[in-house]
Amino acid sequence: MKKKRILFTGGGTAGHVIVNVALIPLFQKEGWEIDYIGSKDGIERKLISELPGVQYYPISTGKLRRYMSIENIKDPFKVLKGIFQAWRIIGKRKPSVIFSKGGFVSVPVVLAAKLRGVPTVIHESDYTPGLANKLSMPFVKQILTTFPETLKYVNQKKATYVGAVVREELFMGDKQKGLKLTNFTTDKPVLLIMGGSAGSQKMNEIVRDSLDTLLDHFQIIHICGEGHVDEKMNQAGYVQFGYVNEELKDLLAITNFVISRAGANAIFEFLALKIPMLLIPLSRAASRGDQIINAKSFTKSGYARTIEEEQLTKESFIDEITQLQKHAPALLETMKNYQSDQARDTVMAIIKENSK
Repeated sequence: MKKKRILFTGGGTAGHVIVNVALIPLFQKEGWEIDYIGSKDGIERKLISELPGVQYYPISTGKLRRYMSIENIKDPFKVLKGIFQAWRIIGKRKPSVIFSKGGFVSVPVVLAAKLRGVPTVIHESDYTPGLANKLSMPFVKQILTTFPETLKYVNQKKATYVGAVVREELFMGDKQKGLKLTNFTTDKPVLLIMGGSAGSQKMNEIVRDSLDTLLDHFQIIHICGEGHVDEKMNQAGYVQFGYVNEELKDLLAITNFVISRAGANAIFEFLALKIPMLLIPLSRAASRGDQIINAKSFTKSGYARTIEEEQLTKESFIDEITQLQKHAPALLETMKNYQSDQARDTVMAIIKENSK
């Protein structure tokens, strides 16, 4: 019997890869062969290289910018080259189905899949679709959404609300390993602060300016982005990481509160783990505003508190952390009603239904 083959794509940020990382081992367990198309230098290459048995294919990719740049002239040619490369890879590997998580590297793949007649299932994590997914959606067989409200922004004839796919491994964290990684004790609560895979300069500065106050009440794990670790700030009760992958589950096992950007995958993972969160979404000046909408949805649902980056000062930051601690019991009570395990099975079933 011929083995089924699935090709995954998505990249640019960790958020466009994490769902793929969650699904790939599950398909491998069922005997599927796995290929991945990503960019040459994106974070997806690093994350996927850590998974055994996955063949990675880098292609040329562009980026649609919301500002003037000479690169905007070059990018259409990069995308055309990427379509041709993806067309050749798909022709060679002959996948039964393609699963796309978005990001600009996915656009050439989805277009090439359409040319090859290979069905594509696309997943949109955010409340409103990103530009790359908007461009891809007319060419896909099925659209899956994390938020039910997203259905009003897409073609509902081929869209299904599935919820968030959360990595199984995050529930397997070891508290003792987490304490050993950080040299923390059990005497104070642990506050995890993360500014996204690329880090956040403003968040990093405010965290470090606030350490004297915060360390009176918390032990702090600060995931500050690769290249942003400041060794001069190291002290008892404060540990920094540029980026964390394998060890994240153990750090989350000792985390009592989290401060984070509002990327959909990350905040649904915190929700599944029942960790009270303060969200600081990317500003509209630095994004299309999707994280602001994600954060508002979570706050309205009673899962989180939110402060926008424009309102962020040392004083407001400390005050919001105080409020997070105060309102944590109510947040936890609301979180009890959320169940995360059904989404993963639903997504896998839909992908299989659409395979040729």
